[in-house]
Amino acid sequence: MGQNRSIAADEMLRLLEPTLVRGMERHLSATTEWFPHEYVPYEVGRNYVHEPWEETDSALGIVSRTALEVNLLTEDNLPYYHLALWDMFGRGGAWGEWVRRWTAEEGRHAIVLRDYLSVTRGADPVALERGRMDQVSRGYYPAGEGMTLDPLDGVVYTTLQELATRIAHRRTGAYTQDPLIEKLTARIATDENLHYVFYRELAKAALEIDPSAMMLAINRQVTTFAMPGMDMPDFKAKALEMAKAGIYDLRIHHDEVVLPVLFKDWKIDRLTGLSDEAEEARDGIANYLAMLDTMASHYEEKRAARETAEA
Repeated sequence: MGQNRSIAADEMLRLLEPTLVRGMERHLSATTEWFPHEYVPYEVGRNYVHEPWEETDSALGIVSRTALEVNLLTEDNLPYYHLALWDMFGRGGAWGEWVRRWTAEEGRHAIVLRDYLSVTRGADPVALERGRMDQVSRGYYPAGEGMTLDPLDGVVYTTLQELATRIAHRRTGAYTQDPLIEKLTARIATDENLHYVFYRELAKAALEIDPSAMMLAINRQVTTFAMPGMDMPDFKAKALEMAKAGIYDLRIHHDEVVLPVLFKDWKIDRLTGLSDEAEEARDGIANYLAMLDTMASHYEEKRAARETAEA
């Protein structure tokens, strides 16, 4: 990763540090303290030992449960995300301080989701724990097992992933039509939005420092992007369920994540002075987005035909 770089990774981190410090100050001033217990209706809780969980205990529809479980297991992979950032950005100074703060905030998301589902009997607690054990035991390696992602690839991926996660949480809450879940997922989405803004601004600074290297990183990450839950069992089937329900699909990914980040925020179409390889990468991004748009339209047509047939 990060070949053909004019600036070494450690030097890039040093050059980005002033932006990181400003971003962390902005983040800490914008974030507000909150507590998982305020979002969990403990008064409805019952003893699982005396009353083992049954399918009929959950008032949630199957798609709502699937989406909440996928969101939870994605958050459960926190130890591996932490390690990836630790390796990518380093553990010292301001970079280490940010990684630890980010980890603390993300950990709260898993806590509140699991507490809510456990107390309300929204999901099988045995399945949830087995899923967590499986997920964390196998791990998740953004760059491939034993590999460390280049910092530029890292800020591109985290920008896209945090925005995608914000959207997935908020749309999951809306889909459930449960006011308590909507409030909970909106609170998580607020955190994810602040994380997205943090990484987005880091990437903007990197584009000013080394636009060609960043264009190559954007091309690599956009064209290979996958949500970090993809290694969980049956993820593709569950993601398809969520896509069919309109919680997160190719159209949302294309229109609400990739396009606004690349063209509204990073303005990659206006960058000048790129190397020949970076110009090729920009063309590659355009071709990929055209393909993604076509695929999204194809799936939309299939969904509309299915809904017409079911009506």
